[in-house]
Order: sequence, then C-alpha cells, then structure tokens
Amino acid sequence: MKKGFLITLAAMTLFACNDAKKAEKGSIFYTDYDTPYQTPPFDRITEDDFRPAFAYGMEQHAKEIDSLANNPEAPTFDNTIVALDNSGKILERVSAVFFGLEGADKTDAIEQIAIEVSPKLSEHNDNIYLNQKLFERIKTIYDQTENLNLTTEQKQLLNKYYKRFVRGGILLNDSEKQRLREINKELSSLTLQYGNNVLKETNNYTLVIEDEKDLSGLPEAIIAAAAETAKANGMEGKWVFTLHKPSWIPFLQYADNRALREKLYKAMYMRGDNDNAYDNKEIVNKIVNLRIEKAKLMGYDTYADFVLEETMAKTPEAVYDLLNTIWNYALPQAKKEAAELQAIIDREGGNFKLESWDWWYYAEKLRKEKYALNETEIKPYFKMENVREGIFTVANKLYGLNFKKIDNIPVYNPEVETYEVTDADGSFLAVFYTDYFPRPGKSGGAWMSTFREQWVENEVDIRPLVYNVANFTRPTEQLPSLLTLDEVETMFHEFGHALHGMLSKVNYKGVSCTNVYRDFVELPSQINEHWAFHPEVLKLYAKHYQTGETIPDSLIEKINNAAYFNQGFMTTELVAAALLDMDWHTQTQQQSFDVRKFEKESMEKIGLIPEIIPRYRSTYFTHIFSGGYSAGYYSYLWSEVLDADAFQPFVEKGIFHRETAQSFRENILSKGGSDEPMHLYIRYRGAEPNPIYMLKNRGFVK
Repeated sequence: MKKGFLITLAAMTLFACNDAKKAEKGSIFYTDYDTPYQTPPFDRITEDDFRPAFAYGMEQHAKEIDSLANNPEAPTFDNTIVALDNSGKILERVSAVFFGLEGADKTDAIEQIAIEVSPKLSEHNDNIYLNQKLFERIKTIYDQTENLNLTTEQKQLLNKYYKRFVRGGILLNDSEKQRLREINKELSSLTLQYGNNVLKETNNYTLVIEDEKDLSGLPEAIIAAAAETAKANGMEGKWVFTLHKPSWIPFLQYADNRALREKLYKAMYMRGDNDNAYDNKEIVNKIVNLRIEKAKLMGYDTYADFVLEETMAKTPEAVYDLLNTIWNYALPQAKKEAAELQAIIDREGGNFKLESWDWWYYAEKLRKEKYALNETEIKPYFKMENVREGIFTVANKLYGLNFKKIDNIPVYNPEVETYEVTDADGSFLAVFYTDYFPRPGKSGGAWMSTFREQWVENEVDIRPLVYNVANFTRPTEQLPSLLTLDEVETMFHEFGHALHGMLSKVNYKGVSCTNVYRDFVELPSQINEHWAFHPEVLKLYAKHYQTGETIPDSLIEKINNAAYFNQGFMTTELVAAALLDMDWHTQTQQQSFDVRKFEKESMEKIGLIPEIIPRYRSTYFTHIFSGGYSAGYYSYLWSEVLDADAFQPFVEKGIFHRETAQSFRENILSKGGSDEPMHLYIRYRGAEPNPIYMLKNRGFVK
C-alpha cells in the first residue's frame, strides 16, 4: 500500500514537472516538434519563447562543447567531428525559426530580440572556435587524415571544421583573440543595424498621388494596386507608390510624369543616405574598417583575401579578371543602348539628356518599338499560382518530383503555403514553404533558406524543411497576382536554391543542402532560370488567368526575340555593384571613408556612364553589409559561367532530357558540399566550364 502510494506520488510529481516544463517559455524548442514532419509549430510559438530558448540553447550547446573538448577518450572522427556536427540542436531549432521570422515577418519585438541576441551569438560562436582543447582534438585527427581511410565527404567535413577553427582565430595569441572577439561582436551588431535601417527607409517612404493626371501612362493593374495601398494606409481616393520593387519598377517603366519618376527613383537610391536616424554611411565606415582590422589580425592583406580563400575564385585577382572581362563587353553595349534611348527622347522633342531615372521608361518604349513586346499584354499569362505550378511541373519532368499542397502544417503568416514533396518512388523528400508577397515586416528581395537541413542520424535520413520568400506583385481586389517577366525569372531562380536543399542526400549537416562555396551556391538557382521562358516550358504553364488560353506562339516569339534586350544595362549595373563590393573589401588601410566620394571614384575608375548607377549603392547594399555576401557579390556572375555551360547538354539533348537531369541531380543537387565544387562539376559535365556560353547568353558574342 505504501509502496503504491509512493509510486503514485512520484508519477504525479513527474507529470507536474513535465507540465511545468511544457509551460516554460522557450521549452517548445527543447525537444523534437510533435507536428507533421516535425515542422515548427508556429501556431504555438510566441515571441516570448525566443529569449529563454536562445539562452537555454547556448547553455546546452556550451555544455556539449565542454564535454567534447574534455572527452578522455582518444579523438576519433566519430567522437569529435561527428559529435561537433551534431551538437547544438536546440540552438539550431530556435535560430532557424527566429531568423526566418526576422527576415520574413519582423515585428518590433523580433527586431529588439535580434539586437540583444546577435552579439551573444557571436560570443557563443567565438567560445566554440577559440576552444583550444577542442581544436587540439580536431588537429590530431586532421594531421592523421591520410591514415584514417575517410570517405571524400568525411574529409570535406574534417577540413571544414579544421579551417573554421583556424579562420576563427584559434592560432592567434591571447590578446589577438580578445580583439577578434570584440570585432566579431561589434560586426554582428552593426550588420544587423544596417539591415534594419534599410528596411525602415524602405517602409517609411511613400509617393502619394492625389491628381489622377499624374497616373498617365500607368497600366490599370498598377493604378489599382496603388489605390489599394492608399486605402490600406488610410488614404482612400488617393494612390500610393512605395519602395518595394513591385511598386517602384512599374512606376519607372510606365509613368509619363518625369518629375515624379525622378522623385521616386531618388528615394530608392538614396536609402540609407539621407543624414537621418537611418543613415548607413557611418555604419559602412565602421564595418569596412573593422573588416580591414580583422583581415590584418588574421594575417591577410585585405578582407577580400580572407573571404575568397574559401571560394572557387580563391583570390581578388581572379574575381577582378572575371568582372573586368565581362565589363569590357557590357559597357560598350550599355553605351549603345543609352544612345538609342536618347534618340527616342530627341525624336519626341524631350529636349533633355537621358538620366538614370529615365532609363526604365524609355527602355520600355524601345522594347515595344523593337519587339512589339508590351509587358502588360504578357502579364495575364503569368498568374503567380500558374507559374508556381509550372515550376513544379518542370521539377517533375526533370527529377520525378511531386508536390502536394497540405494544410496541416503550421505557418508563421496566413500568406504562407506549404507542400509535401515526394520523389518519383513516392518517398518523402521535404516540406516546401512559399511566401511570395511584400509586407512591412519583410526584408526586400527574394531568398531561400531552411527550418531544418538534411542529414543522417542513427541511419535515419532526416529530411529538410525548405522555404522560398519573395516580394512579388500582390493580388488586388480586381486581379490575381500577375507576375512580371523579372518576377517569373526570380521565382524559378529561388526554386533552384530550394531544389538544392530538397534533394540533398549526404550524411552530415555541415556539408548538406546549400552549405557550399558561395560562388558555387548560385549554380542550382541560375541554371533553373533557363527553363522559365523556354517555348516548350511556357506552353505548360503560361495560361491566361481569365480564359485559360495557353500563351500564343506570337507572344512566345516576342519574349524570346527580346531575350538580349537591355543586356548592356542589366550587366553593367550588376558588374558595377560587384566591383564596388570588391573595391570596399580590397582596402588595405583603416581610414575615415567618405562613402559618396568612394563610390564616385570607384565608378569613375571603370568608366561607368552617368545614365546608370550600380544595382546597389553602398548604403543599401544589404548583400555585402548585412547579408553574408561581402567580397562575394561577384558570385552571381561566377556561377553564371557555370550555369550557362551546365545547361548546354539540355540544349543539345532536349530540355527535359532525363539522363542529363539525373546526372545533374546526382552530381550537383544531392551532393551539397560533400566534395570540392569543381570535382562535382567535372563529374557532371566532363570538363571545366567554358565561359563562352555565358557571353552568348547575354548576347555579347554570337
């Protein structure tokens, strides 16, 4: 009787403790989720969960690292490298959710938590990669690599962690390590602040139009969207344009009012450069100087040298060579295009010189004139849902993938949709989330990431949870979301990244999914763009949103005839931004930089014409100052050399050639970073890439 009572009491106590644990803020991240496919339970996660979960996650991870470092057993690949790769699961879970929200659905509370937690995460990271005992265990294994009979993937993982410690400062003396910690901590705060400023500058500006005459030239759909934006902001009866791409780009393309085009354009390119609370010039200064100091501390001439060591390019010289080669083709073409646009202005009696805010407007006129291509005529065939289905169809035809919309997955915003992804044999591959429309809490641009990556644990293949986020044209009360050609291309691009995540089939997290060199990661995304406007593919998905009519051959012909249109402009603004990035990150001496002057001199040096500005100016260049692409914006062009060459077998053998697709899947998409990128590429293609195809794709050579 007494024994039974004690057991019952113990059970009651246990249940009470469990209930308390469940009720504890943050505890939802402490164990595997009890949801379909163990997806994040967004319906139960609150903002109050993040602070305690980050604290507990870092605490538990630190204990795991301490245990690893002090393991009395002799170091082996499994008890050290694999154990390190598998550590920190709680912190991974909370980080994946939090930073997903920080990019796609930011609130004031999320922003404040990010400000608080980012320097703590930086410190936590330094505590790991400056742990001398753990490094000694890793080095012991690293020094014995050739005698350990490791697989290629295991060698890659070992090399990755060894280099991460070395590049994390483990070989520095104590005072240098302390300074490195301070630099990393400061950089984590500054880069976050930079991104927050850009978002606020973007969200805070509106062009309010009250006179209907000022809407002249704009398509009805754009006017309707502007009216809805005004209504949502308490300005019914007016029209509001914003600095989100689906708003400002069509305004620049179609609005007849030149003064208003100039006003909106200048608001776009002056973000972060308005000498207000959100000005980024001083932050750029601090970031650049801290990066210079960090590079010197680590023994490199420049920050670019430090960054590029872990890329395919390897050196700043190789990057400059690529960019200058393309520049020599692009700039003359851009000058020809500028002359054509000026001719239209003169012919119309404009009596003014072409300016950067005029380019989009007159380029649209020239496109209509040369190719009879009117995007308003084409957009009805690119309903967002149809484009997405088209992308799914291409993935099915190439790789045998199937996508089933599911409604039992919790999401972080009502606009998010979820899909179950299965392989040709019916086996589960991934959950895929889509989040396509702009809103105030979402950063600009488009991206792919994961709530969970792929790896194998205890012989179980843990499948990934992948998402695409974008800022496409919103539906209105009258119209569904009808995408521009650029938005269609972007959707295909980001889905290419998603495929890289979904099809990952490796053993270790550290080399799974998109954990590859930065100038290799754009290959899967950019090759996927090639299918977007191929005639055979367009026939599959481009259906008129009202009639269901398949896009006619006449429009397909116009799209393809105009494929090289405006390439001088597009390539020049892209290369200019990449060169600006390199110029910032090849500085050798800390100094007080005049950001505007630096930019001006950088562009004058390469002879950029005044009618074009870099795709991103320094004060809103989030890729390099808050997004992880410092000394890396060239990657889009480096990867374009790869993707243009990689697509050639499909050109030669057929757009849906299954054997070629299977080879690309097996050698590129499934392999992550489990081997050197060039080895993977040659395995697929049989040779290193030929840059001629990239130049042909941009229309620079025949």
